[in-house]
Amino acid sequence: MEAMLQVGAIVKAHGVRGEVKVFPTTDSPQRFFDLDSVYLDTGRGDLQRLEVQGVKAVNKFAVLKLQGIDSMDEAENYRGRTLWVSREEAQPLMEDEYYIGDLIGMEVILDDQRPFGTLRDVMETGANDVYVVETLQGKEVLLPAIGECILDVDVEAGVMTVHLMDGLLS
Repeated sequence: MEAMLQVGAIVKAHGVRGEVKVFPTTDSPQRFFDLDSVYLDTGRGDLQRLEVQGVKAVNKFAVLKLQGIDSMDEAENYRGRTLWVSREEAQPLMEDEYYIGDLIGMEVILDDQRPFGTLRDVMETGANDVYVVETLQGKEVLLPAIGECILDVDVEAGVMTVHLMDGLLS
C-alpha cells in the first residue's frame, strides 16, 4: 500500500501573491478545505511539506496559498507538480472504495484462480470506473468496476479477483 496519496496537480499560478490553481485528483475537491498541509513534489525526487495558508474554490479547481510560495514567478515554477497527503490524512473510504494508488500494479486473477494479468490504470467515467488490465499475453482488457465483474479486492495481498463477463474478450 502506498504511504502517500496524490490529491491534486498544480495547473498554473493564480494571481500575483503565489497562489496555485490545483486540479483535484480526489473524489472530493472540498477536501482541500480540511488540509493543514500538503506534500509538494519538488521535481528533484523528494516531497516537501508545506503549510496550507488559504483555500478557495474556483469552478472545479482549488486555489491554494502554500507556505513559502509568495509570488507568481515562484508559483509558476511548480506548474505540473503534484500534491500529496499521507495515508493518515486521506479521506476515509466507504465500503468497496479503494485508493487508486493501491490498485495500480495489483495482480488480477480469474474467479477460477487462474492468473490473468496486472491492473495498469483506472479510468474514471461518469457511471463507474473502468480497470485497465494488461493480460499475461500483453493485451489490454477493460473491466467495468461493477460487482458482477470485480468479485474481490484484497489490498493487503495486492490481488483482485474478477469474473470475465460475456463479450469482454471478443
